[in-house]
Amino acid sequence: MKAVKPIEELKKKLVAGLAQKLPGEPAHRLMSPTLRGDNLKSPTNPPPAKKSAVLVLLYLDEMGQVMFPLIQRPTYNGAHSAQVSLPGGKSEPTDIDLIHTALREAQEEIGINPEKVEVLGKLSDIFIWVSNFVVTPIVGFYHEKPVFQKEDKEVDAIIETELYDIINLEKRKEGTVLARGKYNIQTPYFHIDDRVVWGATAMMLSEFSIIVEQTGYF
Repeated sequence: MKAVKPIEELKKKLVAGLAQKLPGEPAHRLMSPTLRGDNLKSPTNPPPAKKSAVLVLLYLDEMGQVMFPLIQRPTYNGAHSAQVSLPGGKSEPTDIDLIHTALREAQEEIGINPEKVEVLGKLSDIFIWVSNFVVTPIVGFYHEKPVFQKEDKEVDAIIETELYDIINLEKRKEGTVLARGKYNIQTPYFHIDDRVVWGATAMMLSEFSIIVEQTGYF
């Protein structure tokens, strides 16, 4: 959906919205999977969670539409095999903070230049028990249309996504997905680019969608 107002207006309102009390867990629950079976229960005494960060990177395409990239993970023997996610990853000891983590990981995975990212704020942390990570979503704006370059070992595809898709109720579905290659889970999801965007990514985008709607931009 084409932008109908100046992008500076959206950025200003997002900064304000991200600085206020965030929707948090109630927003996450709107897109949270229903866990079934003993093997899918959250562990009772998990080890200390590892820190990580992902990047919601807004930019304008040639038509003036506000976009952000999602990535399709490769198929591998792990908890997030073949899932659609936001670019990002675990914090390293050399990272200054989690903003640095998100920018560094996005640079590695999709080839963006961190120096061209204007950080607008953060969303609520979310705990992913299946991999024992606490993820901090960082929201930023890229000051030109990115020339993406995917890191083939970590990214199968880069999915350029319209921001409007996350507030478009027609993009929200519910169904059964196969988790970890063997568990069927009933879950809400975003249907984007003929892909199922579910789990923690959908929960983060659910929270962001509320903040985007509150801007009145679309």
